Amino acid sequence: MARTPAPAPSEDRDTDTAAAEAPQRGGRAADIRATLQDEIESGKLGPGAALDERALAARFDVSRTPVREALQQLAARGLVRIAPRQGVFVSRLSVNRVRAMLEYIGELESLCAKLAARRLDDEVRRALDAAVAQCEEAAEHGGAAEYAVANTVFHEAIYAGCRNEYLADQIRQARRLIQRYRVRDFQTKVQIAKSLEDHRKIARAIQAGDEALAAETMLLHVPAGTTGFSEFLAKVPMSFFEADAGADA
Repeated sequence: MARTPAPAPSEDRDTDTAAAEAPQRGGRAADIRATLQDEIESGKLGPGAALDERALAARFDVSRTPVREALQQLAARGLVRIAPRQGVFVSRLSVNRVRAMLEYIGELESLCAKLAARRLDDEVRRALDAAVAQCEEAAEHGGAAEYAVANTVFHEAIYAGCRNEYLADQIRQARRLIQRYRVRDFQTKVQIAKSLEDHRKIARAIQAGDEALAAETMLLHVPAGTTGFSEFLAKVPMSFFEADAGADA
């Protein structure tokens, strides 16, 4: 009785290997994307920085396929720009886009401070006291990195105090998107001293239950106004910005 020929073993192995490698490759692409996203959002990879597939493949010890997939994921998030025959670059925003984002963050932070003043309790009062004390300690004995951490603690205390997690999440997301343009916020003692004084005023207003003053002082704290935005621009290299007439991504 004739037997049906079995598939060639080599073909079976090739199919099985490809099937096994697919999820592994997808996992590596996700890991690479997460690492690069963190470096872009933190400013370690500045706006306009070139991303070379071959160099990234060597860095992560993978083939270029998961690197290419990771870059495509970042492009879908608007964090990198893939330019045919030119390369891949960290996305730059226009000056107008950055201004709009800071205005948006300022209004959300202002609302958050207002709600924290409205919903003030002993827990929020203590959290603000501790956060201001941490800012004072960082300002006196630390540097930019220490003060940046204390600054985050201060704002998180207000986010918790507003009792509106949806609002807090919107602010966190917006701040992540703009953070790569704010890496020079606390480079000098003058900048840190100004931030610390703002924090004290905001905390006092919230702890007094003064909704209007809390909102106003927080709005002035974010560099979205004419003077504040001009000072902000002076700290950011103009090479970080896309031309306003062009695309923002």
